[in-house]
Amino acid sequence: MRIVTRVDSTDLRIAAVVPCHNEEASVAKVVADLRAAVPGIVVYVYDNLSTDRTAEKAREAGAIVRYEHTKGKGNVVRRAFADIEADVYLMIDGDDTYEASAAPQMIETLLSGPYDHVLGVRRQDEGASAYRTGHETGNKVLNGVVGKVFGENVEDMLSGFRVFSRRFVKSFPAVSREFEIETELTVHSLHLRVPRTAVPVGFRDRPAGSESKLRTYHDGFKILSLIIGLARHERPVAFYGLAGTLAWLISIVLTVPIVIEFTRIGEVPRFPTLFLGFTLLLLGSLAWTAGLILDGIRRSRHEAARLIYLRYSAVGTDETLRSQRPVRVLREDEAAL
Repeated sequence: MRIVTRVDSTDLRIAAVVPCHNEEASVAKVVADLRAAVPGIVVYVYDNLSTDRTAEKAREAGAIVRYEHTKGKGNVVRRAFADIEADVYLMIDGDDTYEASAAPQMIETLLSGPYDHVLGVRRQDEGASAYRTGHETGNKVLNGVVGKVFGENVEDMLSGFRVFSRRFVKSFPAVSREFEIETELTVHSLHLRVPRTAVPVGFRDRPAGSESKLRTYHDGFKILSLIIGLARHERPVAFYGLAGTLAWLISIVLTVPIVIEFTRIGEVPRFPTLFLGFTLLLLGSLAWTAGLILDGIRRSRHEAARLIYLRYSAVGTDETLRSQRPVRVLREDEAAL
């Protein structure tokens, strides 16, 4: 039985953010599917330096078209989250690879928690080849790396289909520029420990005439680089402590034989090696010191982010905006009455 969502003037404000770069072949269908799945939703299509008729097609389909002239999906999300005022935010790619019909279930899930982040976990349609060679494996590897670094399981870190609460969006710094934005969104939900969950969503091939903007190795290395950088900022004791311990171990390996030989013959046989060993000992100590100091700064950052997050009420309960009630999710036979 299909689920539809009815939205009227007393319901929550729901906004969809659709980043697009040359999606002329698919954007109109994405907009139409969203508006059909969630009546009353406001769809914002952000044209990111398109050279085709993306903006025109989106506008004809009923979307509000805005422009971001700095290249990169991360820049689009950063701009959209700053500009748009809503109670529930939905983010979906404009390439029509995600089943927009899952939007009502994701919104209902967000409200029922209430949650702050609902991730659409991709389930590839039978017979589809939406995952390019190596992408699925790479996604699993990156999910595992983030899970190990942050100590929590991540199902589909690179999914571009998500639903957020207002307080998640307004506490999200959005510093990524390109496709790393999904990783940053995931890590933000982990380190802030917001209520979050996941919903399976259909994932299919791109329509004819639409080309992927992903560059497998280039984007993969950028995402991995972002993870390393986030680990340095979010787990400084572990990151710098590992480097410091490694420096200490090498220092011990280099200096202990020299010290033993010095006690035996009374001379330093390899002074440059001894100097290197003591330098590594000092660097290891500095690394541990840096890790401990940065961990204190990290705690302060998290406390500040938490206080910003707490300025906003849980979705559907903010009486300072206006009188609101949760979106009612109806069965198809009820909606027809």
